[in-house]
Parts: sequence; structure tokens; C-alpha cells
Amino acid sequence: MRFHLTSEQVAIQDAVRGTLAECWGMERLHRFADGADDFDADSWQALMALGIGGLALPEAQGGAGLGLLDAALVCEMLGAACAPGPVIGQILGAIAVANCANPATRELLGAIAAGDKVVTLALGSDLVQSARAADLFVADDGAGGLHLVEAGDGVEIETLSATDRSRPVSRVRFGTVTAHPLYPAGDPMVQRLTDAALVLIAADSLGGAQHCTDLSVDYAKTREQFGQPIGRFQGLKHQLAHMALDVEPARALVWYAAYAWDAGLSDAARAAAQAKAHLGEVYTRTTRAAIAAHGGIGYTWEYGLNYWFRRSVFNRAWLGSPAQHRARAAELAGW
Repeated sequence: MRFHLTSEQVAIQDAVRGTLAECWGMERLHRFADGADDFDADSWQALMALGIGGLALPEAQGGAGLGLLDAALVCEMLGAACAPGPVIGQILGAIAVANCANPATRELLGAIAAGDKVVTLALGSDLVQSARAADLFVADDGAGGLHLVEAGDGVEIETLSATDRSRPVSRVRFGTVTAHPLYPAGDPMVQRLTDAALVLIAADSLGGAQHCTDLSVDYAKTREQFGQPIGRFQGLKHQLAHMALDVEPARALVWYAAYAWDAGLSDAARAAAQAKAHLGEVYTRTTRAAIAAHGGIGYTWEYGLNYWFRRSVFNRAWLGSPAQHRARAAELAGW
């Protein structure tokens, strides 16, 4: 039994990390956050060129033939870089369309896998990422079913000033729209897709928490006070150790939840709920601790830690709070 990533999985993360390092640095993040757009076309095209849109699709359908675990590894890198765009929606949109029974809907699969049609999630809330740039919305119908809604007439979008400046959201309402049926109420795939979304949000949170921990450790090694690096001070050592001990065990929780989803294990839904609940809290705790570890500079806009903190707040609430998912995990366990 393997408990580590394969060389291919390490290569996937390296490719995403390298691509984001080239197209999405802090200066670019500042410009995006200060602007009015909710989508960055350059970084999107660079990521889609790696095949991320079709990552979890079978090779026969134009995908990479990989699974949710590999998608989670990608989302870790997105969270670490505070990358923009509805990548989670794109990955899940491709999975949803590939497995639906509607032939007309499946005709959209090629454009989704290539990233030519941008897909975002409109599940459980009217707050939607990159809504103004989206071509398609994976939306619930309020009665337990899922549809793929086309952008255009009948889709009302209200721009908001949101907490997460890396992935701006808008309020979206659907009137009379062009919608492609995906799954009716009661179809097991509806909950399965929701569980997959929980795992990928948790993976994004894991990547962000790890980045903030690494950034704090590096800062403690270089920032000096009283003629020595602040990392030598016992109080800060303890704080950094607590951050690491919070983040590292959470990695296994996320990876197992993704593996359980791929393997169709009986506890997959419970593992997804646990991962989402725990990583939502780990991420917010870690970003707060990182800001404190940096002292005054951590609170400045220019340094940028606020982006990860803001993202952690959104991830914590997206598709349900930690309390909601812990209650669901307990119910699934029969407690």
C-alpha cells in the first residue's frame, strides 16, 4: 500500500506550480484584486493548456484518465498560489457532463474539457465565482436536481464587493433560461458531485494553509531583531510548530477523501464532509497565525497575506460551514 504520491502526481503538481509562478505572481494578484474583473483570461488559458479541464475524464472522452485525487493535487497548488478562476467548477462540470444521460448535453464536453467554455458552480447559494465570465453554470434547481445552464438571457448577475479578492463572486438569479438536464432529484450522482466539490474545496484550503505556513517559516529565518533571526525566539518557534502540526495531518484527511471518492468506498461521503469541515477551520486558523507571525508587515495590503485569509473565509463558508458538515458526518456514521 502506497502512502505517498507517485512520480506522475508529483509532476502534475510541479507543472501547475511552475505555470502559476510564471503567470500569477503577487504583482499580478494585486492588479487583479484592485481591478473590476472577476476572471483572468491569461492564467486560465495557461492552466487549461495543461489539460486541467479534462483531468478527471476518461481518455476515450478526451481527458487524462485521472481521478479526483489528481484533481485535488491540482487544487492544492491553486490554493497555494491564490489562483483565480472557477477551476473547481470546470473540473466538476466536465465530470457532470461526461456522466449524464443527455446526448445533447454531452456535445458540450469537448469545449468544457479544453477550457473554451468556462463552467462555474451555482450550488446551494446565489453567490457564484466568475459569473460574468462564465459560459455555463452547474446549478441546482431547488428540488434536488442538477442542470447545466447557459449564460445569456434569463441569467441575472449582480456584481458584489466580495471578501475573496482572488475569486470574485456575483449574485446570480436564474429566470427563463436555456438549461440542459444533468441529473434528476434522487439521482446518486447529485450528492456524489457535491461531495467531490467538498473535497476540492478542502484541497484548495490545504494548499493555502501550507503556503502560509511555509511563508511564515521563511520569514522567521530572515527577519532579524536584536541582532538575530526572529525564528530563534521560543515563542515564535512554538507558534510555527503549532501551524505545521495543524496543517500536515490534514493532508492525509484530504487525500483519503479524494481516494475514497475515486474508489467508491462506503465512507466516501463521510470522508468528504470531514475534510471540508476540518480544512475550513485549519485554513482560517493558519492564516490568522501567519499574519501574527509576520508582525506589522503581515497586516499590510502590499505584503498580501490578506488574500489567503480572505480566501480561507470564503472556503470555510462555501457549500456549508464546518458545523454543518460535522453534523452530516456524524449522521452518516450513525451517531
